[in-house]
Amino acid sequence: MIAYIVRRVLYALPILIGVNLITFALFFVVNTPDDMARMQLGAKRVTPQAIERWKVERGYDKPLLWNSGASGLEQLTDTIFYDKSVRLFVFDFGNADDGRDIAHEILTRMGPSLAIALPVFLVGIAVNITFALMMAFFRASYLDLWGVVVCVAMMSISGLFYIIGGQYLVSKLWHLVPISGFAGGPDALKFVVLPVLIGVVGGIGAGARWYRTIFLEEIGKDYVRTARAKGMRESVVLFRHVLKNGLIPILTGAVVVLPSLFLGSLLMESFFGIPGLGSYTIDAIQAQDFAVVRSMVFLGAVLYIIGLLLTDISYTLVDPRVRLA
Repeated sequence: MIAYIVRRVLYALPILIGVNLITFALFFVVNTPDDMARMQLGAKRVTPQAIERWKVERGYDKPLLWNSGASGLEQLTDTIFYDKSVRLFVFDFGNADDGRDIAHEILTRMGPSLAIALPVFLVGIAVNITFALMMAFFRASYLDLWGVVVCVAMMSISGLFYIIGGQYLVSKLWHLVPISGFAGGPDALKFVVLPVLIGVVGGIGAGARWYRTIFLEEIGKDYVRTARAKGMRESVVLFRHVLKNGLIPILTGAVVVLPSLFLGSLLMESFFGIPGLGSYTIDAIQAQDFAVVRSMVFLGAVLYIIGLLLTDISYTLVDPRVRLA
């Protein structure tokens, strides 16, 4: 197990380097350090001297990838890419282009993001599995048929519809919760209840239908027929056998959600004015703040790799036949 974990960590290094390189290339294809300086300083009445001073203060006066004016190893190290990327591997995110400490912003904004993403994740899995088990239990019945129809209909509706419709109905017409904003402590409940509800409802269609497919595939296997032949009740077969053996693909799907638990939802936080990491990333993209963008992309890649590793380890707990060497 230890050797497997070490090997996966070593495999992750070239992946993270590639992610950094791609992010760097995509960002500077459409932006230049001069564009970034104008955005931060203001497009009007910006002198070339002010732009150059801004670039020097933040290290954007160097070449992007290769410094032909330097000698030896400094041709590679005395560049914007090396200076801005290497420190990420020790989780030194540095300062944003507006001077704020990125690590402090991440720690501050992680709480609001988790306040929304974690309940959506946990409640969503419980609701989706319950709904899928009901459709599998009453398979080939009207409940199963209309359940699939509802799932397909919900999958076809854009997430923006749930957000805007929820804000209009629950907040503007019924005045049950604030339409946007956030507060700390117990007051946070009234601000997150609507985003959590919308997140759960918006994910029922795709989640329940996918879990239903998994459970129906398990129901057709030999061990289920054997359990039925022994006289076990259908509910016992579903919960003791089908649900347990369906956990492996469920765990695989849960990995995709892991980065969003910490990085937040871009749309949800933007529409509801939640000061989380999702809105932080959107604001950084709009402000052309490369320091924040690269940090958030790097953090997302690290969390995704950790999620894959945890999934492989959890396989051994769910299925003892799986062994990691």
